Amino acid sequence: MSAPSDPIGHAEERRPASDSGVRGIGVDLVHLPRMREVIERWQERFLRRVFTDGEIAYCQGRRDPTQHFAARFAAKEAGLKALGTGLRLGINWRELEVRRERGQAPVLVLHGRSRTIGRARGGSDRLLLALTHDGDYAMAQAMLVAPDATAPPR
Repeated sequence: MSAPSDPIGHAEERRPASDSGVRGIGVDLVHLPRMREVIERWQERFLRRVFTDGEIAYCQGRRDPTQHFAARFAAKEAGLKALGTGLRLGINWRELEVRRERGQAPVLVLHGRSRTIGRARGGSDRLLLALTHDGDYAMAQAMLVAPDATAPPR
């Protein structure tokens, strides 16, 4: 028996419905004026507590850093929800790092305790990530998936 095909004839990989590869999902919304207030009040103290050096450099290199910090903060919150932990079990903010290579979708890379928990829950070292910002809001959705689900298509 041959593999099912899509309408344009490409072979399609099917997974059993019981094993979609999804191990956790999270979403978060950040109000930009609130993020702006927090950054203005706490400045470097807040930035260094929450963001990695790479994230800080990326955001500060943008025309409006606040919207990028807000999207990354939302990503970290969404990632914690996808892991099912929040900021418990020894996890800190900097263990979840948003990385974006030019021309690529952003990913949430896990370090330290968050990586250990992600793997223990059947996920990989990276969470799939969607970021957006518009008007006064930034939003992120993160998905913890099985390691083979993050492999590039063949």
